Amino acid sequence: MLKRQGALPRLGFLGTGWIGRHRLESIHRSGEAEIVAIADLNRENALDAAQLVPKVRVLSSLDDLLELDLDGVVIATPSAGHGSQAERALEKGMAVFCQKPLGRNAAETVRVVDASRRADRLLGVDFCYRFTDGMERIHSMVQQRKLGEVFAADLVFHNAYGPDKPWFYDAELSGGGCLMDLGSHLVDLALWLFDYPEIRSVGSSIYAKGERLKAGSGQVEDYAAVSLCLEGGSVVRIACSWNVSAGQDAVISCNLYGTDGGASFRNVDGSFYDFVAEHFRGTSRRTLATPPDDWGGRAAVTWCRRLRRGHGFDPESEQLVRVAAALDAAYGR
Repeated sequence: MLKRQGALPRLGFLGTGWIGRHRLESIHRSGEAEIVAIADLNRENALDAAQLVPKVRVLSSLDDLLELDLDGVVIATPSAGHGSQAERALEKGMAVFCQKPLGRNAAETVRVVDASRRADRLLGVDFCYRFTDGMERIHSMVQQRKLGEVFAADLVFHNAYGPDKPWFYDAELSGGGCLMDLGSHLVDLALWLFDYPEIRSVGSSIYAKGERLKAGSGQVEDYAAVSLCLEGGSVVRIACSWNVSAGQDAVISCNLYGTDGGASFRNVDGSFYDFVAEHFRGTSRRTLATPPDDWGGRAAVTWCRRLRRGHGFDPESEQLVRVAAALDAAYGR
C-alpha cells in the first residue's frame, strides 16, 4: 500500500555491498520505484552506490531511513540484523524486501512475518533462483502436471570458494554455514516446486573440514547433506558446500523425477549466473531455457512492481516460516 496513490514507491536501501548495489541498480533501471536514500555504516560503500542514482541521499543508519517518508526499505546487511531491521521497518509502516535469510532461525522469521501481517505491508525475500527463466518454466510444468506425479528431487549448490566476510563464519551472526548461505535457496526451491507440503521428517549430515558436527557445536559447516521426506511420500535430497574441490567455480543443479517425465536445471561451465533447463522423457530431452538471462535483480523488481500496485501483506510470505523450520530441523535445533 502506497502512501501516495499513483506515485512510484519511495525506497530506502540499507546495506550497499555488492548485492545491495546490484539490487539498487536493477530497481533503478526498471523504473518501478524512486530510490530516495541509501544507508551504510561503510561510508565508502554508500558513496559508491550513490553514483548509480542521481540526487539520492546518503545516510548512516536504519534510524536515519526510518525518519524519512518511505514506502519501503530494501535490506542487504549481514544476516544477524535482518530480522530486527525488517521488523522495525514494518512497524514504521514500510514494506520490506530483504536478502536471505530473513531470520537466523524460525523464531526470528515468525516475528517478521507477524509484523508484516499486523502492518499489512508487503514482505519479500530475495530467493532469486525462482526467478530464472529455467526455474519458472520448470515450476509451470510441475503445476500443470506435465511431469506426472513428481516423487523425487535432487538439488545441489557447491561453491569452490567460501564467503569473504568474517561474520559468515560466526554461527551467532550468520545462523549457520553453507546450509544457511546456499542451502536456504535449495530448500526454498524444493518446497516451492512441491507447493509447500508438510514435511514428515528431516535427516542431515553436516561437516566442517571433513569432521561431522554435532548440533550446538557453535561451528559453521562447509558441507551439508539433507533429506526431506514430504507428505505423500516424495523425497528431496539436498547437498551444498563451501570451498569444495568441484573442478569448476560452482556446481548448481535441480533435478526432478516424475511418473511421466523429468526436468533438469543446471549451471553452465561452472558459472554462477548462466543456466540451462531441460525436459526429459525417457532418453529424449527438450531444451526449456538457455543463457543469456538477466535474472539477478528480478525478484527485487517484481517486489517493487507489486508494491507499486498497492499490495499489502502477502499470505504467501507465511511460507517463509516453513523454509526456516526445515533449516532448523536440519541443524537439529
